[in-house]
Amino acid sequence: MGEAIEYQVGERTVRVSNPDKVYFPGRGFTKRDVVDYYLAVSDGILRALRDRPTTMERWPGGVFEGAKLATRQDGRGDAFFQKRAPKGAPSWVETATIAFPSGRAADEICPTELAVVAWAANLGAITFHPWPVRAADVDCPDELRIDLDPQPGTDFADAATAAGEARTLLDELGMVGFPKTSGGRGVHIYVRIRPEWTFTQVRRAAIAFGRELERRRPALITTAWWKEERGEKVFVDYNQMARDRTIASAYSLRPNARATVSTPVTWDELPDVEPDDFDLATVPARFAERGDAHAAIDDVAHSIEPLLELAERDEREGRGDLPYPPDHPKMPGEPMRVQPSKARKPVT
Repeated sequence: MGEAIEYQVGERTVRVSNPDKVYFPGRGFTKRDVVDYYLAVSDGILRALRDRPTTMERWPGGVFEGAKLATRQDGRGDAFFQKRAPKGAPSWVETATIAFPSGRAADEICPTELAVVAWAANLGAITFHPWPVRAADVDCPDELRIDLDPQPGTDFADAATAAGEARTLLDELGMVGFPKTSGGRGVHIYVRIRPEWTFTQVRRAAIAFGRELERRRPALITTAWWKEERGEKVFVDYNQMARDRTIASAYSLRPNARATVSTPVTWDELPDVEPDDFDLATVPARFAERGDAHAAIDDVAHSIEPLLELAERDEREGRGDLPYPPDHPKMPGEPMRVQPSKARKPVT
């Protein structure tokens, strides 16, 4: 595994144990490679995480074939999501207290400097999942996240086409969106918003945005929560704006055999990119040559009032709320969380 090595990251000394431990067997990438990768994309990863409560997706044994990721239903696995800051963290690893839908709270790491990312990578953190809030106000999102998720029978090209429709709608709304690959087949679009609305309101805005896309491209885009109703379309996952739902950050590695990266891209290049081309080996050179495609993301923060107006229109037309994730408490105005094919039919 090799002797521990030390990195000087800003003013901090970060110790990396077992640097030669293989994290991605299919590519031969080691823990040292993961740390070096995050240092190479320093400005980008820190821009994505700075001051945000962040869940670490830890793979301490590496991303080997057959490895199991623990879930809410089954807490045992080779990898896991760590929401609470680990005991013994250095004093310079800051935290923020967030509240879960259950009402419980936790102190999550809240990166303020690059050394925190390197420290987390030493713990086996492959992917970072930041909340769409800042530590200064953990109850009001400052980021609208649009998650375009291709369903079976569709692919990345379909998600990119849906993203093009989203760009047109954002332009009409006077909003600026910043796209990135998911590291898989999907596309994420981030829009900075003013932190003046609650999670419930921002989720409502995300539903309105998705429904407008669906209205414009019904053969391509869907907001149907139940998989049996989606068909071969691109799903706008509006519940990514529900409290305690997170997306892999920009520049996060993904736990797959190729070690792909969720990579910011420009709107012009999005239709032509191949997401598998962005990985641990290729993104540092791209970053050094082109810089961060999300460099201007913090320049303007938008109002979501235009989207809330669309939501009001939808409600007047009989399209109210949509189901929340199953671990959330029942919300006012939410429809039944029953799979349509299993819903009890009315007696006639």
